[in-house]
Amino acid sequence: MTATAGCPPRRVLLIEDEYFIASDMARAFAARGVEVIGPAATLDAAMHYVEQEQPLDAAVLDINLRGEMVYPVADALRARGVRFIFATGYDEGTIPARFADVVRCEKPVAPGEVARALFGAG
Repeated sequence: MTATAGCPPRRVLLIEDEYFIASDMARAFAARGVEVIGPAATLDAAMHYVEQEQPLDAAVLDINLRGEMVYPVADALRARGVRFIFATGYDEGTIPARFADVVRCEKPVAPGEVARALFGAG
């Protein structure tokens, strides 16, 4: 991760297919001085961002993107060492065991709560 200790990540990839949720989250991140990459509303767009954007400090992933599961993106982020959280309506029992350590913010979730899950207090 490229962010310095105690400072919020500078570039966050937002993967969300609901326009209003993505917009609200982007505003919450911007209020914390974070640059939002995306949002990506499809699996293909999300993979493109993961492969092309340098650097990425963190990511927020909706699990279901227009009927496609986001887990290949989560695997790619993990391989790059990028911290991420899930913002989803899915319960933790439906998430593969390999992601048991990933924070899950259950929708409906306030954008500030997602930002706090990524950045801590503030």
